[in-house]
Amino acid sequence: MNASIQRLGTVVNTAQNLAVVRTPESASPSIGTAVIDESLDDVGRIVDVFGPVERPYVAIDPRSDTQVVGLLGTTVYARP
Repeated sequence: MNASIQRLGTVVNTAQNLAVVRTPESASPSIGTAVIDESLDDVGRIVDVFGPVERPYVAIDPRSDTQVVGLLGTTVYARP
C-alpha cells in the first residue's frame, strides 16, 4: 500500500447514516480526509473526530452510492 495511506481502523458502528471507526493509537485523523477501503475504492470523508485524544473515534460520511450498513466490519484507510 502507498506510504501516505494510513490505517484508520475497522468500522465498529453506524449512527445517523455515518460509519464510526475506532482508530489505533498511532492514528491522527483530520476532518475532511478522504477514506478508502482495502481495494482503494473511495468510501467517503471524515466529518468528525471524537472521544479520547489517545485513541479517538472518527465519523465517516459515506459516498452517496455506499450503503453505510455494508461498511460494518470493514477496515478503512485515510488518504491525504
